Amino acid sequence: MTDKTPYTPPTVWTWDQASGGKFANINRPIAGPTSDKALPVGKHPLQLYSLATPNGVKVTIMLEELLALGHTGAEYDGWLIKINEGDQFTSGFVEVNPNSKIPALLDRSTEPPTRVFESGSILVYLAEKFGAFLPQQGAKRTEVMNWLFWQMGSAPYLGGGFGHFYAYAPEKFEYPINRFAMETKRQLDVLNRNLAERPYMAGDDYTIADIAIYPWYGALVEGKLYSAGEFLSVHEYTHVQRWAAAIAARPAVQRGRSINRVWGDEAEQVPERH
Repeated sequence: MTDKTPYTPPTVWTWDQASGGKFANINRPIAGPTSDKALPVGKHPLQLYSLATPNGVKVTIMLEELLALGHTGAEYDGWLIKINEGDQFTSGFVEVNPNSKIPALLDRSTEPPTRVFESGSILVYLAEKFGAFLPQQGAKRTEVMNWLFWQMGSAPYLGGGFGHFYAYAPEKFEYPINRFAMETKRQLDVLNRNLAERPYMAGDDYTIADIAIYPWYGALVEGKLYSAGEFLSVHEYTHVQRWAAAIAARPAVQRGRSINRVWGDEAEQVPERH
């Protein structure tokens, strides 16, 4: 479908609360809390407030991988944040993440407790705290950080761009879908070329770069994101397919994908972890 209606932007933009779309009820142009409610706190050192979206899954995979290595300090309570119901706008959540986005982490093993928000920041924080999945220095560390930042900068085009216009927008229009499909395929080609030369994103070792990228692009080539596999011809990206299959086979990844999940196969749903 092609939009034939010309649109002239107004001189001053105003918020149209009836603009539609799947997430229209939680999108707004202002920050801050809308209700006064404290977050729950469990018994473990780490308190995670999240939902099993790709960004949330990054952190639960990381925590499960750390536990699999024997890091008992990585024990965590995984609290469900129902974003469609506005849990991310409560006063307690905003205290942990003023940007009102999941995931948010509170490390209560420090005094005072340390808040960590933005999924990439959480991965780095945990990697440095436990000395795992991130080289301590040198070129290998830089390469991991290169790909971590690539993911953080690229995923909005896949999620807020392609995913929004292809799957969630109230109407489908040719231009934005074509624009973001092109960019998504370019990103897949970037990954495919890199993985043609190495088993993991940053080289021979599995790192936070893989943990960050897999929930978005791995899920995409597995056909689990936006049901867009056929549309984007993801079978073409054979090296990404190989990499995604290897990561999906990891038991910690399988556990991490289930935490804070409340949709899909009931056997793969663990709404909260305590």
